[in-house]
Amino acid sequence: MRNSLVILFILSILSLASCREDFTFEPSNGGLEFSKDTIYFDTIFTGISSSTYTLKVYNKSNKDIRISQIKFAKGLESKYRMTVDGMTGTNNRIFENVEMLAKDSMYIFIETTVDIAEANPSDFLYTDQIEFGSATSFQKVELVTLIQDAYFLYPQRFDNGTTETLPIREDEIFGFYLDENDPINGNEYVWNNSKPYVIYGYAAVPSNKTLTVEAGARIHFHAESGIIVGNNASMQVNGLPSANPDDFYENRVVFEGDRLEPLYENVPGQWGTIWLTQGSKNNLFTNCLIKNGTFGLYVTGNTSLTNSEADVTLTNVEFYNHSNFGILAQTGYITGKNVVINSAGQAALACTYGGKYNFNHSTFNNNWSSSKQLSVLLNNYIEGAIPEIQPMVEATFTNCLIYGSNQIQFIIDKKDDPNFNYKFDHCLIRFNNVNNVFSNNPLYQFATDVTHYENCLIAVNSAVFRPSFFDVNSNQLIIGDDSAARGQANYIYSTGTKDITDRTRENPSDIGAYNFVTFEED
Repeated sequence: MRNSLVILFILSILSLASCREDFTFEPSNGGLEFSKDTIYFDTIFTGISSSTYTLKVYNKSNKDIRISQIKFAKGLESKYRMTVDGMTGTNNRIFENVEMLAKDSMYIFIETTVDIAEANPSDFLYTDQIEFGSATSFQKVELVTLIQDAYFLYPQRFDNGTTETLPIREDEIFGFYLDENDPINGNEYVWNNSKPYVIYGYAAVPSNKTLTVEAGARIHFHAESGIIVGNNASMQVNGLPSANPDDFYENRVVFEGDRLEPLYENVPGQWGTIWLTQGSKNNLFTNCLIKNGTFGLYVTGNTSLTNSEADVTLTNVEFYNHSNFGILAQTGYITGKNVVINSAGQAALACTYGGKYNFNHSTFNNNWSSSKQLSVLLNNYIEGAIPEIQPMVEATFTNCLIYGSNQIQFIIDKKDDPNFNYKFDHCLIRFNNVNNVFSNNPLYQFATDVTHYENCLIAVNSAVFRPSFFDVNSNQLIIGDDSAARGQANYIYSTGTKDITDRTRENPSDIGAYNFVTFEED
Protein backbone atom coordinates (compact mmCIF):
# COMPACT_ATOMS: atom_id res chain seq x y z
CA MET A 1 0.00 0.00 0.00
CA ARG A 2 2.78 2.47 0.98
CA ASN A 3 4.66 1.77 -2.28
CA SER A 4 1.48 2.41 -4.26
CA LEU A 5 1.05 5.80 -2.59
CA VAL A 6 4.65 6.78 -3.40
CA ILE A 7 4.24 5.83 -7.06
CA LEU A 8 0.94 7.77 -7.24
CA PHE A 9 2.65 10.84 -5.74
CA ILE A 10 5.49 10.74 -8.28
CA LEU A 11 3.05 10.33 -11.17
CA SER A 12 1.08 13.33 -9.92
CA ILE A 13 4.23 15.50 -9.85
CA LEU A 14 5.19 14.42 -13.37
CA SER A 15 1.67 15.18 -14.57
CA LEU A 16 1.81 18.71 -13.16
CA ALA A 17 5.24 19.28 -14.68
CA SER A 18 4.02 18.16 -18.08
CA CYS A 19 1.31 20.81 -17.93
CA ARG A 20 3.88 23.64 -17.46
CA GLU A 21 4.59 25.59 -20.62
CA ASP A 22 8.21 25.64 -21.92
CA PHE A 23 10.13 28.92 -21.76
CA THR A 24 9.38 31.02 -24.82
CA PHE A 25 12.27 33.19 -26.03
CA GLU A 26 11.25 36.14 -28.16
CA PRO A 27 13.61 37.76 -30.69
CA SER A 28 15.52 40.63 -29.13
CA ASN A 29 14.04 44.01 -30.02
CA GLY A 30 17.24 45.93 -29.38
CA GLY A 31 16.56 46.86 -25.77
CA LEU A 32 19.81 45.52 -24.35
CA GLU A 33 21.86 47.65 -21.94
CA PHE A 34 25.66 47.53 -21.49
CA SER A 35 28.11 48.29 -18.70
CA LYS A 36 30.15 50.31 -21.25
CA ASP A 37 29.44 51.72 -24.67
CA THR A 38 33.16 51.80 -25.56
CA ILE A 39 35.96 49.58 -24.23
CA TYR A 40 39.38 51.21 -24.34
CA PHE A 41 42.17 48.65 -24.15
CA ASP A 42 45.42 49.75 -22.54
CA THR A 43 48.40 50.14 -24.86
CA ILE A 44 49.92 46.84 -25.99
CA PHE A 45 53.00 45.93 -27.97
CA THR A 46 52.52 44.66 -31.48
CA GLY A 47 51.99 40.90 -31.44
CA ILE A 48 51.63 40.60 -27.64
CA SER A 49 48.29 39.58 -26.13
CA SER A 50 46.33 42.12 -24.12
CA SER A 51 44.77 41.66 -20.73
CA THR A 52 41.18 40.39 -20.68
CA TYR A 53 38.46 43.05 -20.51
CA THR A 54 34.90 42.58 -19.28
CA LEU A 55 31.59 43.74 -20.74
CA LYS A 56 28.34 43.08 -18.89
CA VAL A 57 25.12 42.84 -20.92
CA TYR A 58 21.69 43.36 -19.30
CA ASN A 59 18.20 42.24 -20.32
CA LYS A 60 16.09 44.49 -18.09
CA SER A 61 12.83 43.60 -19.80
CA ASN A 62 10.18 41.22 -18.46
CA LYS A 63 10.63 38.87 -21.43
CA ASP A 64 12.99 36.01 -22.16
CA ILE A 65 14.81 36.96 -25.34
CA ARG A 66 16.94 35.39 -28.03
CA ILE A 67 19.75 37.50 -29.56
CA SER A 68 20.04 36.31 -33.14
CA GLN A 69 23.75 37.06 -33.34
CA ILE A 70 26.63 38.45 -31.29
CA LYS A 71 29.71 39.06 -33.40
CA PHE A 72 32.53 41.43 -34.24
CA ALA A 73 31.88 43.83 -37.09
CA LYS A 74 35.03 42.45 -38.76
CA GLY A 75 33.69 38.94 -38.35
CA LEU A 76 36.14 36.07 -38.42
CA GLU A 77 38.88 38.45 -39.55
CA SER A 78 38.77 40.42 -36.31
CA LYS A 79 41.90 40.45 -34.15
CA TYR A 80 39.69 40.56 -31.06
CA ARG A 81 38.48 37.39 -29.35
CA MET A 82 35.63 36.91 -26.88
CA THR A 83 33.71 34.41 -24.82
CA VAL A 84 29.99 34.93 -24.17
CA ASP A 85 28.79 33.47 -20.86
CA GLY A 86 31.51 30.84 -21.14
CA MET A 87 30.69 29.92 -24.75
CA THR A 88 33.33 30.15 -27.47
CA GLY A 89 31.07 30.32 -30.52
CA THR A 90 32.73 30.18 -33.92
CA ASN A 91 36.44 30.91 -33.39
CA ASN A 92 35.54 33.14 -30.42
CA ARG A 93 34.16 35.68 -32.88
CA ILE A 94 30.59 34.79 -33.93
CA PHE A 95 27.75 33.54 -31.69
CA GLU A 96 24.29 32.52 -32.93
CA ASN A 97 20.93 32.60 -31.10
CA VAL A 98 22.15 33.57 -27.63
CA GLU A 99 19.34 33.29 -25.07
CA MET A 100 18.80 35.58 -22.05
CA LEU A 101 16.16 35.27 -19.36
CA ALA A 102 14.09 38.25 -18.27
CA LYS A 103 15.83 40.55 -15.78
CA ASP A 104 19.06 38.64 -16.34
CA SER A 105 22.60 39.59 -17.36
CA MET A 106 25.64 37.92 -18.92
CA TYR A 107 29.38 38.47 -19.08
CA ILE A 108 31.46 38.87 -22.22
CA PHE A 109 35.27 38.64 -21.90
CA ILE A 110 37.35 40.24 -24.67
CA GLU A 111 41.07 40.24 -25.50
CA THR A 112 43.24 40.91 -28.53
CA THR A 113 46.58 40.18 -30.17
CA VAL A 114 47.25 42.46 -33.11
CA ASP A 115 50.18 43.61 -35.24
CA ILE A 116 50.84 47.30 -35.70
CA ALA A 117 50.59 46.82 -39.49
CA GLU A 118 46.87 46.22 -38.98
CA ALA A 119 46.32 49.44 -37.01
CA ASN A 120 45.25 52.77 -38.47
CA PRO A 121 48.46 54.27 -39.92
CA SER A 122 47.66 57.76 -38.64
CA ASP A 123 47.05 57.01 -34.96
CA PHE A 124 48.13 53.32 -34.49
CA LEU A 125 44.66 52.43 -33.19
CA TYR A 126 43.06 49.09 -33.93
CA THR A 127 39.28 49.32 -33.68
CA ASP A 128 36.26 47.06 -34.07
CA GLN A 129 32.70 46.70 -32.73
CA ILE A 130 30.70 44.00 -30.99
CA GLU A 131 27.31 43.83 -32.71
CA PHE A 132 24.20 42.46 -30.98
CA GLY A 133 21.25 41.55 -33.23
CA SER A 134 20.61 40.95 -36.89
CA ALA A 135 22.53 42.29 -39.86
CA THR A 136 19.86 44.95 -40.43
CA SER A 137 19.11 45.90 -36.85
CA PHE A 138 21.77 45.72 -34.16
CA GLN A 139 23.20 47.45 -31.10
CA LYS A 140 26.96 47.91 -30.80
CA VAL A 141 29.80 48.38 -28.35
CA GLU A 142 33.00 50.01 -29.64
CA LEU A 143 36.48 48.47 -29.09
CA VAL A 144 39.65 50.58 -29.25
CA THR A 145 43.27 49.44 -28.77
CA LEU A 146 46.47 51.46 -29.10
CA ILE A 147 49.33 49.44 -30.63
CA GLN A 148 52.97 50.33 -29.94
CA ASP A 149 55.75 49.24 -32.26
CA ALA A 150 59.00 47.87 -30.82
CA TYR A 151 62.28 46.13 -31.54
CA PHE A 152 61.81 42.46 -30.66
CA LEU A 153 64.87 40.49 -29.55
CA TYR A 154 64.49 36.75 -29.04
CA PRO A 155 66.21 33.36 -29.50
CA GLN A 156 66.41 31.85 -32.97
CA ARG A 157 64.25 28.88 -33.90
CA PHE A 158 66.16 26.34 -35.97
CA ASP A 159 64.94 24.16 -38.83
CA ASN A 160 65.12 21.03 -36.66
CA GLY A 161 62.55 22.50 -34.28
CA THR A 162 64.98 23.45 -31.48
CA THR A 163 65.38 26.93 -30.01
CA GLU A 164 68.57 28.84 -29.25
CA THR A 165 69.79 28.51 -25.65
CA LEU A 166 72.68 29.81 -23.57
CA PRO A 167 75.06 27.54 -21.61
CA ILE A 168 75.01 28.70 -17.99
CA ARG A 169 77.19 26.68 -15.64
CA GLU A 170 75.86 23.12 -15.96
CA ASP A 171 72.50 24.17 -17.42
CA GLU A 172 71.07 25.84 -20.47
CA ILE A 173 68.59 28.69 -20.37
CA PHE A 174 66.26 30.19 -22.95
CA GLY A 175 68.36 32.97 -24.45
CA PHE A 176 70.50 34.27 -27.29
CA TYR A 177 73.62 36.30 -28.11
CA LEU A 178 73.17 39.82 -29.39
CA ASP A 179 74.10 40.34 -33.03
CA GLU A 180 76.03 43.25 -34.51
CA ASN A 181 74.44 42.70 -37.91
CA ASP A 182 70.93 41.44 -37.25
CA PRO A 183 68.95 41.53 -40.53
CA ILE A 184 65.92 43.12 -38.83
CA ASN A 185 67.23 45.13 -35.87
CA GLY A 186 70.67 46.10 -37.17
CA ASN A 187 73.34 46.53 -34.49
CA GLU A 188 71.87 44.95 -31.36
CA TYR A 189 74.74 46.23 -29.22
CA VAL A 190 73.31 49.77 -29.33
CA TRP A 191 69.80 50.30 -27.94
CA ASN A 192 68.36 53.73 -28.75
CA ASN A 193 65.17 55.61 -27.95
CA SER A 194 63.53 55.46 -31.38
CA LYS A 195 61.11 52.78 -30.13
CA PRO A 196 60.99 50.34 -27.20
CA TYR A 197 62.89 47.05 -27.01
CA VAL A 198 61.05 43.87 -26.00
CA ILE A 199 63.25 40.99 -24.84
CA TYR A 200 62.24 37.32 -24.89
CA GLY A 201 64.63 35.07 -22.99
CA TYR A 202 68.04 36.28 -21.85
CA ALA A 203 69.94 38.64 -24.15
CA ALA A 204 73.65 37.83 -23.73
CA VAL A 205 76.61 40.18 -24.19
CA PRO A 206 79.60 37.96 -25.08
CA SER A 207 83.25 38.48 -24.22
CA ASN A 208 84.91 41.68 -25.46
CA LYS A 209 81.56 43.23 -26.46
CA THR A 210 79.74 46.21 -24.92
CA LEU A 211 76.00 46.76 -24.80
CA THR A 212 75.31 50.50 -24.93
CA VAL A 213 71.87 51.77 -23.89
CA GLU A 214 71.26 55.37 -24.92
CA ALA A 215 69.36 58.09 -23.05
CA GLY A 216 65.58 57.75 -23.11
CA ALA A 217 65.59 54.06 -24.13
CA ARG A 218 62.76 51.83 -22.88
CA ILE A 219 63.55 48.15 -22.30
CA HIS A 220 60.75 45.65 -21.66
CA PHE A 221 61.26 42.06 -20.60
CA HIS A 222 58.87 39.18 -21.11
CA ALA A 223 58.41 36.72 -18.24
CA GLU A 224 61.63 34.89 -17.25
CA SER A 225 63.76 37.15 -19.42
CA GLY A 226 66.65 39.52 -18.78
CA ILE A 227 70.22 40.43 -19.72
CA ILE A 228 73.45 38.50 -19.08
CA VAL A 229 76.80 40.28 -19.36
CA GLY A 230 79.60 37.75 -19.86
CA ASN A 231 83.28 37.54 -18.93
CA ASN A 232 85.23 40.58 -20.23
CA ALA A 233 81.96 42.07 -21.54
CA SER A 234 80.42 45.38 -20.46
CA MET A 235 77.07 47.13 -20.20
CA GLN A 236 76.91 50.93 -20.38
CA VAL A 237 73.57 52.60 -19.58
CA ASN A 238 73.82 56.29 -20.46
CA GLY A 239 70.65 57.91 -19.18
CA LEU A 240 70.45 61.66 -18.61
CA PRO A 241 68.52 63.91 -16.21
CA SER A 242 65.23 65.19 -17.54
CA ALA A 243 64.96 68.73 -18.88
CA ASN A 244 61.18 68.56 -18.43
CA PRO A 245 60.02 69.13 -14.83
CA ASP A 246 56.75 67.33 -15.64
CA ASP A 247 58.46 64.18 -16.95
CA PHE A 248 61.12 62.91 -14.56
CA TYR A 249 61.91 59.88 -16.77
CA GLU A 250 62.06 61.68 -20.10
CA ASN A 251 65.78 61.03 -20.68
CA ARG A 252 66.31 58.28 -18.15
CA VAL A 253 66.53 54.64 -19.23
CA VAL A 254 63.73 52.38 -17.96
CA PHE A 255 63.92 48.58 -17.56
CA GLU A 256 60.59 46.87 -16.76
CA GLY A 257 58.18 44.11 -17.84
CA ASP A 258 56.33 44.00 -21.15
CA ARG A 259 52.82 44.43 -19.72
CA LEU A 260 51.90 48.08 -20.21
CA GLU A 261 48.52 48.03 -18.48
CA PRO A 262 48.26 50.12 -15.26
CA LEU A 263 47.35 46.92 -13.40
CA TYR A 264 50.98 45.76 -13.82
CA GLU A 265 52.66 49.08 -13.05
CA ASN A 266 54.05 47.98 -9.67
CA VAL A 267 53.76 44.18 -9.76
CA PRO A 268 57.02 42.43 -8.68
CA GLY A 269 58.54 39.41 -10.40
CA GLN A 270 57.36 40.09 -13.96
CA TRP A 271 60.82 39.27 -15.42
CA GLY A 272 64.21 37.89 -14.35
CA THR A 273 67.28 40.04 -13.80
CA ILE A 274 70.20 41.95 -15.25
CA TRP A 275 73.08 39.61 -14.46
CA LEU A 276 76.66 40.89 -14.41
CA THR A 277 78.61 37.64 -14.34
CA GLN A 278 82.08 37.05 -12.94
CA GLY A 279 84.68 38.80 -15.06
CA SER A 280 82.34 41.36 -16.59
CA LYS A 281 83.91 44.79 -16.29
CA ASN A 282 83.42 48.52 -16.71
CA ASN A 283 79.68 48.22 -16.23
CA LEU A 284 78.05 51.60 -15.83
CA PHE A 285 74.43 52.47 -14.98
CA THR A 286 73.56 56.18 -14.98
CA ASN A 287 70.15 57.85 -14.63
CA CYS A 288 67.98 54.76 -14.98
CA LEU A 289 65.05 52.93 -13.42
CA ILE A 290 64.94 49.14 -12.94
CA LYS A 291 61.58 47.86 -11.70
CA ASN A 292 59.30 44.84 -11.22
CA GLY A 293 61.86 42.04 -11.70
CA THR A 294 63.01 39.12 -9.57
CA PHE A 295 66.49 40.59 -8.88
CA GLY A 296 66.93 44.10 -10.22
CA LEU A 297 70.68 43.62 -10.54
CA TYR A 298 72.62 40.41 -9.90
CA VAL A 299 76.39 40.80 -9.54
CA THR A 300 78.34 37.56 -9.18
CA GLY A 301 82.01 37.42 -8.44
CA ASN A 302 85.13 39.41 -9.03
CA THR A 303 88.40 37.85 -10.09
CA SER A 304 90.36 40.35 -8.01
CA LEU A 305 88.91 42.70 -5.42
CA THR A 306 92.15 44.67 -5.60
CA ASN A 307 91.16 46.01 -9.03
CA SER A 308 91.15 49.80 -9.25
CA GLU A 309 87.79 49.81 -11.02
CA ALA A 310 84.49 48.41 -9.78
CA ASP A 311 82.52 45.67 -11.51
CA VAL A 312 79.71 48.19 -11.75
CA THR A 313 79.27 51.89 -11.01
CA LEU A 314 75.76 53.12 -10.23
CA THR A 315 74.83 56.81 -10.41
CA ASN A 316 71.25 58.02 -10.02
CA VAL A 317 69.74 54.54 -10.27
CA GLU A 318 66.35 53.46 -8.87
CA PHE A 319 65.26 49.87 -8.11
CA TYR A 320 61.58 49.28 -7.29
CA ASN A 321 59.31 46.31 -6.58
CA HIS A 322 61.54 43.26 -6.98
CA SER A 323 60.24 39.92 -5.73
CA ASN A 324 63.59 38.86 -4.20
CA PHE A 325 66.31 41.54 -4.20
CA GLY A 326 66.79 45.04 -5.55
CA ILE A 327 70.52 44.28 -5.80
CA LEU A 328 72.06 40.90 -4.97
CA ALA A 329 75.85 40.81 -5.06
CA GLN A 330 78.07 37.80 -4.34
CA THR A 331 81.73 38.79 -3.99
CA GLY A 332 80.87 41.83 -6.06
CA TYR A 333 82.61 45.17 -6.39
CA ILE A 334 80.06 47.98 -6.54
CA THR A 335 80.27 51.72 -6.14
CA GLY A 336 77.03 53.67 -5.96
CA LYS A 337 75.91 57.28 -5.61
CA ASN A 338 72.29 58.38 -5.41
CA VAL A 339 71.05 54.79 -5.48
CA VAL A 340 67.43 54.29 -4.39
CA ILE A 341 65.95 50.85 -3.65
CA ASN A 342 62.40 50.34 -2.41
CA SER A 343 60.33 47.21 -1.81
CA ALA A 344 61.93 43.77 -2.20
CA GLY A 345 60.79 40.33 -1.07
CA GLN A 346 64.01 39.52 0.80
CA ALA A 347 66.40 42.48 0.90
CA ALA A 348 66.65 45.79 -0.90
CA LEU A 349 70.46 45.51 -0.99
CA ALA A 350 72.24 42.22 -0.25
CA CYS A 351 76.06 42.39 -0.25
CA THR A 352 76.85 38.72 0.25
CA TYR A 353 79.76 36.28 0.10
CA GLY A 354 82.16 39.11 0.79
CA GLY A 355 83.19 41.68 -1.78
CA LYS A 356 83.82 45.40 -1.96
CA TYR A 357 81.05 47.99 -1.72
CA ASN A 358 80.90 51.75 -1.43
CA PHE A 359 77.61 53.66 -1.37
CA ASN A 360 77.25 57.41 -0.91
CA HIS A 361 74.05 59.43 -0.54
CA SER A 362 71.80 56.43 -1.16
CA THR A 363 68.36 55.45 0.14
CA PHE A 364 67.47 51.83 0.95
CA ASN A 365 63.90 51.24 2.13
CA ASN A 366 61.82 48.09 2.41
CA ASN A 367 58.11 48.08 3.21
CA TRP A 368 57.46 44.61 1.81
CA SER A 369 54.49 43.01 3.56
CA SER A 370 56.32 40.40 5.62
CA SER A 371 58.16 40.26 8.92
CA LYS A 372 61.47 39.08 7.48
CA GLN A 373 62.46 41.54 4.79
CA LEU A 374 65.49 43.82 5.20
CA SER A 375 66.84 46.95 3.61
CA VAL A 376 70.56 46.11 3.87
CA LEU A 377 72.25 42.73 4.43
CA LEU A 378 76.03 42.22 4.76
CA ASN A 379 77.29 38.65 4.59
CA ASN A 380 80.63 36.88 3.97
CA TYR A 381 79.79 33.21 3.34
CA ILE A 382 77.70 30.71 1.38
CA GLU A 383 77.07 27.37 3.07
CA GLY A 384 78.81 24.56 1.15
CA ALA A 385 80.60 26.85 -1.31
CA ILE A 386 84.31 26.46 -2.04
CA PRO A 387 85.66 28.48 -0.38
CA GLU A 388 82.82 28.88 2.06
CA ILE A 389 83.98 32.31 3.27
CA GLN A 390 85.07 35.29 1.18
CA PRO A 391 86.63 38.46 2.63
CA MET A 392 84.46 41.54 3.04
CA VAL A 393 87.22 43.84 1.82
CA GLU A 394 85.04 46.94 2.23
CA ALA A 395 81.42 47.83 2.94
CA THR A 396 81.29 51.60 3.31
CA PHE A 397 78.08 53.58 3.57
CA THR A 398 78.29 57.37 3.78
CA ASN A 399 75.25 59.66 4.12
CA CYS A 400 72.89 56.72 3.50
CA LEU A 401 69.32 56.27 4.69
CA ILE A 402 68.39 52.70 5.68
CA TYR A 403 64.76 52.32 6.70
CA GLY A 404 61.61 50.24 6.34
CA SER A 405 58.46 48.93 7.99
CA ASN A 406 60.12 46.25 10.14
CA GLN A 407 61.85 46.94 13.44
CA ILE A 408 65.29 45.95 12.15
CA GLN A 409 66.30 46.88 8.61
CA PHE A 410 70.04 46.18 8.74
CA ILE A 411 71.78 42.87 9.51
CA ILE A 412 75.40 41.71 9.50
CA ASP A 413 75.52 37.96 8.94
CA LYS A 414 79.18 37.20 9.59
CA LYS A 415 81.16 33.99 9.95
CA ASP A 416 84.55 34.17 11.63
CA ASP A 417 86.95 36.04 9.39
CA PRO A 418 89.23 38.88 10.48
CA ASN A 419 88.90 40.42 7.02
CA PHE A 420 85.39 41.85 7.43
CA ASN A 421 85.48 45.62 7.08
CA TYR A 422 82.44 47.84 7.31
CA LYS A 423 81.76 51.50 8.11
CA PHE A 424 78.60 53.60 8.40
CA ASP A 425 79.29 57.33 8.42
CA HIS A 426 76.45 59.81 8.99
CA CYS A 427 73.72 57.30 8.18
CA LEU A 428 70.12 57.07 9.40
CA ILE A 429 69.40 53.42 10.26
CA ARG A 430 66.20 51.83 11.54
CA PHE A 431 67.23 49.35 14.22
CA ASN A 432 64.94 48.63 17.15
CA ASN A 433 66.77 46.31 19.52
CA VAL A 434 63.61 44.52 20.67
CA ASN A 435 64.06 42.73 24.01
CA ASN A 436 67.75 43.79 23.95
CA VAL A 437 68.63 40.82 21.75
CA PHE A 438 71.60 42.68 20.22
CA SER A 439 72.74 44.66 23.27
CA ASN A 440 75.93 42.62 23.75
CA ASN A 441 76.55 41.89 20.09
CA PRO A 442 79.83 43.57 19.10
CA LEU A 443 78.58 44.14 15.53
CA TYR A 444 75.88 46.63 16.58
CA GLN A 445 77.48 48.94 19.12
CA PHE A 446 76.23 52.09 17.41
CA ALA A 447 76.99 54.48 20.27
CA THR A 448 80.47 53.31 21.23
CA ASP A 449 82.01 51.62 18.17
CA VAL A 450 83.47 54.64 16.38
CA THR A 451 85.47 52.40 14.05
CA HIS A 452 82.32 51.12 12.39
CA TYR A 453 79.69 53.79 13.18
CA GLU A 454 80.30 57.53 13.02
CA ASN A 455 77.54 60.03 13.80
CA CYS A 456 74.72 57.68 12.85
CA LEU A 457 71.07 58.29 13.72
CA ILE A 458 69.49 55.07 15.02
CA ALA A 459 65.70 54.97 14.67
CA VAL A 460 64.67 52.70 17.55
CA ASN A 461 60.98 53.09 16.71
CA SER A 462 58.75 54.74 14.11
CA ALA A 463 58.49 57.97 16.11
CA VAL A 464 62.24 58.58 16.43
CA PHE A 465 64.40 59.87 13.55
CA ARG A 466 61.60 59.54 11.01
CA PRO A 467 62.76 60.05 7.40
CA SER A 468 59.38 61.55 6.41
CA PHE A 469 59.17 60.01 2.95
CA PHE A 470 56.56 61.48 0.64
CA ASP A 471 54.88 58.16 -0.30
CA VAL A 472 56.73 54.83 0.01
CA ASN A 473 53.84 52.88 -1.51
CA SER A 474 54.23 54.89 -4.73
CA ASN A 475 58.04 54.66 -4.67
CA GLN A 476 58.35 58.37 -3.87
CA LEU A 477 61.15 58.41 -1.30
CA ILE A 478 61.91 62.10 -1.42
CA ILE A 479 62.11 63.45 2.13
CA GLY A 480 60.13 66.33 3.66
CA ASP A 481 61.40 69.40 5.47
CA ASP A 482 60.59 67.74 8.81
CA SER A 483 62.76 64.71 8.03
CA ALA A 484 65.34 63.63 10.61
CA ALA A 485 67.74 63.20 7.65
CA ARG A 486 67.62 66.91 6.83
CA GLY A 487 70.96 68.62 7.30
CA GLN A 488 72.57 65.59 8.97
CA ALA A 489 74.93 64.38 6.20
CA ASN A 490 78.70 64.65 6.23
CA TYR A 491 79.28 67.43 3.71
CA ILE A 492 82.75 66.10 2.91
CA TYR A 493 80.97 63.45 0.84
CA SER A 494 78.46 65.96 -0.59
CA THR A 495 80.80 68.64 -1.92
CA GLY A 496 80.26 69.32 -5.59
CA THR A 497 77.52 66.72 -5.95
CA LYS A 498 73.85 66.83 -6.93
CA ASP A 499 70.98 64.75 -5.64
CA ILE A 500 69.13 62.19 -7.75
CA THR A 501 66.78 64.89 -9.07
CA ASP A 502 69.78 66.91 -10.31
CA ARG A 503 69.59 69.56 -7.56
CA THR A 504 72.87 70.84 -6.08
CA ARG A 505 73.55 69.75 -2.51
CA GLU A 506 73.83 72.64 -0.10
CA ASN A 507 75.80 72.80 3.15
CA PRO A 508 74.49 71.36 5.45
CA SER A 509 73.40 68.51 3.20
CA ASP A 510 70.77 65.82 3.70
CA ILE A 511 71.17 62.09 4.30
CA GLY A 512 69.97 59.91 1.44
CA ALA A 513 69.60 60.28 -2.30
CA TYR A 514 67.26 63.29 -2.16
CA ASN A 515 67.52 66.87 -1.00
CA PHE A 516 64.53 67.67 1.20
CA VAL A 517 61.47 69.45 -0.18
CA THR A 518 58.53 71.16 1.48
CA PHE A 519 55.45 69.09 0.74
CA GLU A 520 52.39 71.02 -0.29
CA GLU A 521 49.27 70.21 1.70
CA ASP A 522 46.16 69.09 -0.15
